[in-house]
Amino acid sequence: MNIKKYLLRRQKLIDAALDRYLPKANRKPTTLHRAMRYSLFAGGKRLRPILCLAAAEACRGKINDALPLACALECIHTYSLVHDDLPSMDNDDFRRGRPTCHKVFGEGIAVLAGDALLTVAFEIVSHAKARRRYDMSMLLREIAVAAGSQKLIAGQVADLEAEGKKVKRSELQFIHENKTAAILRTSVRLGAMNADADGRKLSAITHFGQRLGLAFQIIDDILDVTQTSEILGKSAGKDVAAKKATYPAVIGLEKSRAEAKRLTREAHDVLSIFGHRDAEALHALANYLLEREY
Repeated sequence: MNIKKYLLRRQKLIDAALDRYLPKANRKPTTLHRAMRYSLFAGGKRLRPILCLAAAEACRGKINDALPLACALECIHTYSLVHDDLPSMDNDDFRRGRPTCHKVFGEGIAVLAGDALLTVAFEIVSHAKARRRYDMSMLLREIAVAAGSQKLIAGQVADLEAEGKKVKRSELQFIHENKTAAILRTSVRLGAMNADADGRKLSAITHFGQRLGLAFQIIDDILDVTQTSEILGKSAGKDVAAKKATYPAVIGLEKSRAEAKRLTREAHDVLSIFGHRDAEALHALANYLLEREY
């Protein structure tokens, strides 16, 4: 399949849905809603919602039915970036090629915009349809746990606490599995759940998301030390400057590349229970994420 055309079509579909779900910029308080939209529509690749839709496709679900869950995931991801860029966190001035939310609207509004994006995500989830195997409470719990203190936020805390320290590989894996992989894993799980996948398919999708999510962050670590800020759309080299716990820092660049390839290969393997056509998009996305340059 032509992955670039596929991504572009899905991005347009998701952007249109996000525009419908979010309060308009002229709705009071306008500063808050402008800040939310500034960050959400800053040109993100929409990988998490696209993975959600692709997983729904793999389980023969309807893309439009999965759109609310996909959009909720993007709101959570964007909130995490807004907060991550704050001076008290990673202190970054650029995101997706333009000034970060707090540089444009101030730190207070950026904090509140992130809070509002996280909150609206759960409102958007309420638009999804319950399935025979997965009721609304299960969908809400899935996304809440992934975004909460045991997963996404746990990884962020561990990442902050590891700065400037020599960490073990197991500690590094904990950071990456929670800060990044947890939401990617939940993205494909929610797509499968929306398609009412049986236990065998949901298990395969779960293992796929786990391996893909970890490989994704390893590639991010690699790009931080091999690409320029212009290519990345954010400040390159910040992980090294901040003495962050990263795979290249712990096991070296070449071993990091080998590990990302191994995880991606395993991600492909667990999809063997799906027909090739059903899982075509997931396979293509796994290859795309491994080979990306930004």
